[in-house]
Amino acid sequence: MSETPETAPAGANPLLVAWQTPHQTPPFSEIRPEHFLPAFEQAFVDHAAEIAAITHDPAAPDFANTVTALERSGKLLDRVAAVFYDLVSAHSNPEILEIDKEVSLRMARHWNPILMNAVLFGRIALLQDNRKSLDLTGEQMRLLERTYTRFHRAGAGLKEEAKQRMAEINERLAHLGTTFSHHLLGDEQEWFLELGADDREGLSETFIAAAKAAAEERGMAGKAIVTLSRSAVEPFLQSAARRDLREKVFRAFTARGDNGNANDNNAIILEVLALREESAKLLGFPTFAAYRLEDSMAKTPEAVRGLLERVWKPARARALADRDEMQALIAQEGGNFSLAAWDWRYYAEKLRQAKANFDDAAIKPYLTLEHMIAAAFDCANRLFGISFSERTDIPVWHPDVRVWEVKDAQGRHKALFYGDYFARQSKRSGAWMTSLREQQKLDGEVAPLVINVCNFAKGADGQPPLLSPDDARTLFHEFGHGLHGMLSNVIYPSLSGTSVFTDFVELPSQLYEHWQERPEVLQRFARHYQTGEPLPEDLLQRFLAARRFNQGFATVEFVSSALIDLEFHTQPAAAISDVRAFERAEMEKIGMPEEIALRHRPQQFGHVFSGGHYASGYYSYMWSEVMDADAFGAFEEAGDIFDPAVAKRLHDDIYSTGGSVDPEAAYVAFRGREPEPDALLRRRGLLEEPKAA
Repeated sequence: MSETPETAPAGANPLLVAWQTPHQTPPFSEIRPEHFLPAFEQAFVDHAAEIAAITHDPAAPDFANTVTALERSGKLLDRVAAVFYDLVSAHSNPEILEIDKEVSLRMARHWNPILMNAVLFGRIALLQDNRKSLDLTGEQMRLLERTYTRFHRAGAGLKEEAKQRMAEINERLAHLGTTFSHHLLGDEQEWFLELGADDREGLSETFIAAAKAAAEERGMAGKAIVTLSRSAVEPFLQSAARRDLREKVFRAFTARGDNGNANDNNAIILEVLALREESAKLLGFPTFAAYRLEDSMAKTPEAVRGLLERVWKPARARALADRDEMQALIAQEGGNFSLAAWDWRYYAEKLRQAKANFDDAAIKPYLTLEHMIAAAFDCANRLFGISFSERTDIPVWHPDVRVWEVKDAQGRHKALFYGDYFARQSKRSGAWMTSLREQQKLDGEVAPLVINVCNFAKGADGQPPLLSPDDARTLFHEFGHGLHGMLSNVIYPSLSGTSVFTDFVELPSQLYEHWQERPEVLQRFARHYQTGEPLPEDLLQRFLAARRFNQGFATVEFVSSALIDLEFHTQPAAAISDVRAFERAEMEKIGMPEEIALRHRPQQFGHVFSGGHYASGYYSYMWSEVMDADAFGAFEEAGDIFDPAVAKRLHDDIYSTGGSVDPEAAYVAFRGREPEPDALLRRRGLLEEPKAA
């Protein structure tokens, strides 16, 4: 065993010593890439020794010496991995990415023999079989069940030959997932479009300011560029008057990972699908989707397909009706071309301006990043009594990162919240929540260290960053995930925070989005960045009226991605020899409008192919939306979006319970009944199906 962090000598690897920082936070300024492999090496050794001690304990298995002991094991590995993967995704460099290749392989080789350990699984299975006689608490019973399920689904009950093959598959999938994400990052980093003076028609001053900031970040001071960050691409497609440039940006964005270059992901996808199918069959499932969904709220591919097809029909009809209106608008303007995918956002915005007298550019000056952060904090305070105060003494991984201390209603320390909001070359695209440390109470109170990462555009020339309505919604979404981690109140780390089914984990985040678009919130926090004036009432009303506009498009681009994810993992892998051909065939089968692109084409579908967490699970956002639309109805029925009684139930039954309660039971405890399925369609304005021309 290694020296513990408390006894390690001075000058040692900072990942292996006690952190003499506020709240024992990672000392990022001291950590170098070369520290990680030795730290992982030591963490693997320590964890393996802890597992061996549990496995060979001569005492009869009981909850304490088996399940609780497992919960206490691997603390060093958790801590090193949390820091490492934060940097891999939020602030990488070539050295970190090279180490990531090694670590992903070593991680698989470390976990395979643990999760397939027959003796250890035997101890867990014995407890599972005798669980009714063990006098366990509800949380302990849930932990035992989840521990048994985890080992069983990893292949611990397989014969040795099958275990060996499963281990090989896991190692290969780890390598492929890492390579997929590195390829995607490579394509995103290598491409940009410089905007000359003649290229900027239609683009707002705030967009140009952000484009200049992006150029400066790449060492091109004085220029303006469009990068392949979604937060840059979507507003460009919405506003740029130059159709040729819209096409150029759109094609580059949708071709990421599919350029036939060193970053091409097509071969990786085919191999991943074959290996996932093989692993599912080793475990007795006909398809990977059947395996993946057994341990979810949905349970079966048929249930998922049923939800997606229920939503697809009205969404497609609405999108086709909108398409026909936009084509008519093009004709009115004298255009002699057919609407294409790179035109949709541009003409949808024109149509919205014509029908709802609203455009994003009008409201964006009122949505400063600072005000939206304040709004998110204020809603959390009014709902849950927690408060936020910024700390400047907490080490961070990049100068842009900010940290707030979170306290409960009694003023006690609850968590630290890190916000990393701006796009940069060293960060992968998208937005996410993660943790440097999970909440738990197994051996005393452990407060969580929660992170939100976004890719918003910086302001330039001293101007504050301005958010689009979609950006503001993203901020609230990720903060909802953050609250799930910060408000967690469980004993065992494996059940902490967001450690829930994938199709339940989006409920707290998507539910929190509702507050961002409420008049009660916008009237307080939407203020003009130059004058400080509140959002004018007429603009607020036009914004609220326009919220459902283009929902057919938004729903179609999402549901099509969820359906192709499901089809990739239900059809025989051997029948898929060409990813592009499969994509085309599936889109034709569902009647995908050619003017709308998948939200995530397969070659850039990191949710599904850069790891297995959302594989066969991208539908989860929509499954959760059924619940979040229905759940917010509890506040609406109470007549107060901050109703104390409803907020207390929301805290006690959803946000604080982590994975300690079955999600269906948790939802019913909060709402008093199961969710109403049509709440989703009602929220998106899709209950009435328009007729396409």
